[in-house]
Amino acid sequence: MTFFRLDDFLAGWIGGASSVIVGHPLDTVKTRLQAGKGYKNTLHCIVTIYKKETVAGFFKGLSFPLASITLYNSMVFGFFSNSQRLISKLRYGDGRHPSGMLDLTVASMTTGLVSVGLGAPVDLVKIRLQMQTQPVLAENVTLAGNGSVPLRTMGLQAQPVYRGPLHCISSILQTEGIQGLYRGAGAMVLRDVPGYTLYFIPYILFCDWLKPNGNSPPHPCFICLAGGLAGSISWVTATPADVVKSRLQADVMHNRKYKGIVHCIIQSYKTEGIHVFFRGVTVNAVRGFPMSATMFLGYELSLRFFRSL
Repeated sequence: MTFFRLDDFLAGWIGGASSVIVGHPLDTVKTRLQAGKGYKNTLHCIVTIYKKETVAGFFKGLSFPLASITLYNSMVFGFFSNSQRLISKLRYGDGRHPSGMLDLTVASMTTGLVSVGLGAPVDLVKIRLQMQTQPVLAENVTLAGNGSVPLRTMGLQAQPVYRGPLHCISSILQTEGIQGLYRGAGAMVLRDVPGYTLYFIPYILFCDWLKPNGNSPPHPCFICLAGGLAGSISWVTATPADVVKSRLQADVMHNRKYKGIVHCIIQSYKTEGIHVFFRGVTVNAVRGFPMSATMFLGYELSLRFFRSL
């Protein structure tokens, strides 16, 4: 038996597409809370987006994630499953051998590390598109010859900078180079390496506990519950690193405030306190459940279908 299987990638693509549609509105709220200004709490953010931008505001930047995150999730789930089989093949001589906790941890952490290669540019473009209607921050406005001018009372509104995903990518490459697409990648590594460990392992453990017996596949309801719980756990614990990543990626070149990860952490703490690193944690917990439940359900059912052919 070969350890490599293409159906894991196909099933991951289907699961990813369904999870993007379910989770994008709350992802927009999460990004605005973490990298934007002027929101008192989650509910205030939701109401403000709806009043100023209608329902369409929650789906800003959806086309790019729908096309790219589906590919990203395909890679994540395909790589994780095939890594498990490869590790079992190397350690036990059989790719079908059940993975131990160490095997799952290595496969999860490796998946998180590899995922950044595709995930960092995808996240950056998504966040730039989500944030481009935000008010211009006073501390970022500089008038020639006058230095930083306090314009907080003027309520300046940023005009859309990017016409769409391709224009966003082109603009970033022209102004910041290829490294611009990977701004925030270091923070993403800090988020995703432990994050995927706390994503896949709890899911597998929950499924094992919820299965009526060890041989039958889990019921779809159990898949949703296990996937949702795993997603909430992963996203809540990843929130501090996610805040730093979002701020670095939303930090456009001509208004740049942060020199890097450490500078972002220090400046954020100095200006907003320790609670800033937990901004959006409620949204992450709520959003993580339906997104991950949909992701794992789509993946597992698709995988069963492909393997029944």
